[in-house]
This record gives sequence, structure tokens and C-alpha cells, in this order.
Amino acid sequence: MPLAIRRCLCVCFLAVLYHPGLAVAADPGFTQFVASLWPEAKEQGVSRATFETETRELEPDYKLPDLLLPGRPATGAPAQAEFVQVPSDYVKEASIARLAEHGQKLIQQYRPALAEIERRFGVPGPIVLAIWGRETDFGRYALPYDALRVLATQAYVGRRKDQYRIEFIMALKMLSDGVVSRRDLRASWGGAVGLTQFLPSEYYKHGVDLDGDGKVDLWRSVPDALASAAQQLANKGWQSGVRWAYEVKPPANVDCTMGVPEVKKPIREWLRAGFVPVRGQRLSAAEQQQAASLLQPEGIYGPAFLTTANYFVIKEYNFSDLYVLFVGHLADRMTSPAAFATPWSASKQLRSKDVEAMQGGLTRLGLYGDKLDGKAGMQTRAALGAFQKKAGLKVDCWPSESVLQAIDAAH
Repeated sequence: MPLAIRRCLCVCFLAVLYHPGLAVAADPGFTQFVASLWPEAKEQGVSRATFETETRELEPDYKLPDLLLPGRPATGAPAQAEFVQVPSDYVKEASIARLAEHGQKLIQQYRPALAEIERRFGVPGPIVLAIWGRETDFGRYALPYDALRVLATQAYVGRRKDQYRIEFIMALKMLSDGVVSRRDLRASWGGAVGLTQFLPSEYYKHGVDLDGDGKVDLWRSVPDALASAAQQLANKGWQSGVRWAYEVKPPANVDCTMGVPEVKKPIREWLRAGFVPVRGQRLSAAEQQQAASLLQPEGIYGPAFLTTANYFVIKEYNFSDLYVLFVGHLADRMTSPAAFATPWSASKQLRSKDVEAMQGGLTRLGLYGDKLDGKAGMQTRAALGAFQKKAGLKVDCWPSESVLQAIDAAH
């Protein structure tokens, strides 16, 4: 056979083998694992017909992040914007302004539904609109993954197998119950679905039929999606009439190591200590009685906030300080044009692996006891500040290469 023909056949064979639309060889381990879940699915009310139909040709997606694959390097958690971008890039003014402008129109469009949501759940309309805006750009962002495939893969080889095992079964229940079609069950890489990004189990815990059509539709009914988000916040402890946070100017001698949830005191005590609400804002006596924690997302640089209990309720929706800042600030901007009073300062964020190395070093020094997750959250920043105090360095509670080197040298 001529060389040119052999090359052509080889190329054609490879094209067929790797064409994404064609079937690939089954993964016996994965197939066996999925089949083993039938008793649990049956217990949750999944029909046998649904189970067999939806799992018959199901294949794992080993390109997903956050997997632990035998014989391969861990894929690692994804580089989520909440944890690798500096605040000014994540809470970008152009994005906030664009979403706020659209949100103002949606406040008018969904005014009756938002009024009912606030009456029933105590959650302001702009808060749930901001969640919708952040999660799916008010429904304009097309979720890229098949939810069932994502959840099954994460249940099989993910870092949080037990959690995803439940979510996979609950997704099957959604299909069995006729909640949503398989075609519409699209998800993020983490398996969240719908306009306001619910995991399947959250649908059953918090779903609300606000439009009164007899079903909870998180995909096409904006009132249902927003009410369900409000119900989730309420179920997690949302306090009616309490702001999410207050931007403040801290005193010059502020101790940034206090910026952890455990350091909580009435706002009036923070004010007595020299923290001043921005733009001359005057807080009522009731507001001053509220317990609050200090948040300095960039350490001593950039804006500072006194965060209420509702701040941490939003954080349970997405465990990221920048996510909460985005949602809270976007909600504020729907009713007020004021941007953050203090500008963001940081221009560089350490890579996740460097933050994880920093956390490991702080752990060995006995200054950090939380997860080694590569995310420079409140606890990491406070532990970093404690190291800086101990080492006689400038205490700014901001992860930098120079401080990482100092921590490495301290062992």
C-alpha cells in the first residue's frame, strides 16, 4: 500500500477514534460503580426505568477539575476567580456597573415577585437578583456541562465523593420526578444547576413554587429561582432588616489579625475603637447593636468592612469573601450609584500552590489550623499576620512572595 494512502487511513482512523460525538470504550469500573448505586436511588424514589435509561450510556469525564485519578497526578481544584484574582479584578467596576444597570430594570420587571419574596423570607430583592447576576449573568450564561455526567464522575473519583454520591442520586430523582429534562440539566463543573445555581439536594431542601404553577422550576421561572435562593438564605439564618456589611475606614493602628469570624463584637464597639463608616454614614442604635466581624480582603490595603451575620449567610451560598463582596456590592449598586469608598490596592495574587505552601508552613509553625486549600481567606490572612508579628515584619496580612520566603526560612 502506498505511503500516502497508509497515512490517510491512519488519520481517518484517529479522527473516528477521538471524535467527541462518537461512542468510546466503556469504563468498567465506572459502570460498575454507577450500577451499585441503584439501591440508594430506589430508596430516594428513583424509578427503575429512569435509572436504567439515564445511566445506560453514561461515561465519566476525566477532564473535570478536582479529581483524584489512580495512577495520574491529581487534577486539583480549578483556578476559581474567587481565589486567584486580586479583588479589583474580581469585583471589577465595569462588570458591577453593567449588571447593576440590568438589575435596576429587573427590579421593575419582577417587582411583585420581589415584594412577595421579601415579605415571605425577609431577603431584599436586590440580594437575590445579585446572586442570579453573579451565578449566570441573569440567565444569559449557558452552563457548559451535562450535570449527570459531572455528578457521577465526581462521585466516582472526586475529592468529595460522599457529597457527590448524594447529589448524583438526587439528580436522578429530579429526572425521575419530571422536575427537568436531561437536555436542560446543564451544570457548572461542580454540578450546580439552574438560574441561581443549586445542587440537586438543595433543590429539594429549598425549592419554592412562587409563580403558583404547581412545580418548582429553577430553569425557566425567574420567580421560582429567586424565591428558592431567598428560601436557601432564610433556611441558613438570614436576618430580616440587617445589612450584609458596612464599609468603614479603619484606624491607623488597626490589627489586621482580628479579621476572623471568631472576633465578633457589637458595631458600636468597633466605632469606639476608631472605625468610621464611609461617606459620613450614620448608623442607628439598632444597627450599632448588631454583632460584626472585621473583613480586610487585601489585609491593611484596600477597603475594610464590618460584616454582619448575613454576610456569612451569603458566604454559605459560595464560600468566598470576594463572592460575598460581589453579591453584596452589586445589590447595593442596584439602588445606589456609590462605588467602594476606598480603592483596591493589590496588583498581584499568589498562585494557589504558593498559598497552599504558605498554609503548610504556617501550620508547621502552629499558627494555622484550617484546610490547606490554596485559598487566602480570612483564617489564612490572620495566621499570616500572626507570623509577621512574631517575625518582626510589617503586619499587613497580605500573602506575598517575600512573606512566603520568610515562612520557608523559619523552619
